[in-house]
Amino acid sequence: MRTLIFVVHIQKSMKVAASFSIALIILSFNLVSCEDISKKDDASVQTQVINNSLYGNMNFVFPKLSKSAKLEVSHWGAYEDFDAELKTLNGNTIEALQIKSSELVSHLDSLTKKIPDTLNTQAIFSRVMVVKTRSHLLSQELSKPRVDSVKLQNYIEEMNISAKNLIIQINEKFEKDAIDLQKIKSDND
Repeated sequence: MRTLIFVVHIQKSMKVAASFSIALIILSFNLVSCEDISKKDDASVQTQVINNSLYGNMNFVFPKLSKSAKLEVSHWGAYEDFDAELKTLNGNTIEALQIKSSELVSHLDSLTKKIPDTLNTQAIFSRVMVVKTRSHLLSQELSKPRVDSVKLQNYIEEMNISAKNLIIQINEKFEKDAIDLQKIKSDND
């Protein structure tokens, strides 16, 4: 009889131990799952903070076109759209920059296809091609799944400088044309 009670007692203990083991396993899964959810929440908060960062130099000032250059550029279809997009490039989030960079690429593709005869010099064409290359590099960086913020900042700075050089070159072309015209007039007199 003692042996029977002992066996019944052992069977009850094994049932309790099995139930305890199952409960412990379920609890472990819940803890691991909660930890994963917590990590996902932290990651989304971190991503939101990064995505809300502003890139570019908000104090960068592009040169203004001279009156004669502005008049001639007004006949260059996509230039005004390019100029408007360019001047709002600095101080934006990654999402806004993705849209702006694709717009810049599109405008620059149009600019390179049809340069007005008066502006079609080697110096201006070269500057347009540099700006176009910079816009493509910027767009490529922004299309990566994980954007390198240091590279992004550098690409925007390079874009600013190349666009500034284009505007300066356009102005210099018209300054030189005015000087040449004045020289021709003085030679004729």
